[in-house]
Amino acid sequence: MNSTSARTRRWLTFAPALAGLALAAGCSASSTSSAPASSPPSTSAPASTPAATSAPATTTAPAAGSSTPSGTANPAAAGPGCASQDLRAGTGTGEGAAGSVYQVITFTNTGTTPCTLQGYPGVSLAGGSPLAQVGAAADRQSGEKAAVVTLQPQGVASATLRIVEAQNFPASKCDATPTTSIKIYPPNQTAPIYLSYHSTGCTDPGTHLLTIGTVVAGSGGGQ
Repeated sequence: MNSTSARTRRWLTFAPALAGLALAAGCSASSTSSAPASSPPSTSAPASTPAATSAPATTTAPAAGSSTPSGTANPAAAGPGCASQDLRAGTGTGEGAAGSVYQVITFTNTGTTPCTLQGYPGVSLAGGSPLAQVGAAADRQSGEKAAVVTLQPQGVASATLRIVEAQNFPASKCDATPTTSIKIYPPNQTAPIYLSYHSTGCTDPGTHLLTIGTVVAGSGGGQ
């Protein structure tokens, strides 16, 4: 065999192996180069805008000419409450009817400045020495309006006291006793005024002889 033929046979023997190596290398290169580069992580969307806060509530100004409740009928004329020491108690008209006496109690402003009275006086009968309350205090007359009464110096206001006659009750229930005064607390005051007045009271605290109305302007007691 000549040298040319021998070289030919060796080529044919190694050619398939070389071809396989080349194919493997090509596949490896292709697989490496074909993989796409990983994309950067996506950024999250911006946080949503906070919901708009409500606008602060506006305060509506009162309409022109309107007024807020003042608790007094005539604030311009009203003064401080009349103190007990600046008042003189007296008796006005007294009338009897159906086993009761209706006695007007007056209040005179003895001070030097205006003052006001509003509401019900506290009233009871009193007797003995020293003077002491006899029986239950007066009940309030229902359905009356407690208006503000302004008293100028020497001005007068009044309230009507109803006194049921003690003789209308059984002796065992009333335990009647003579009284010599009316004990009066002006509205919103804690110091009493004693008014000379003779009557008969019931010492039993469960027997109610007295009913008082609200203070009104003038000396008529609202009658």
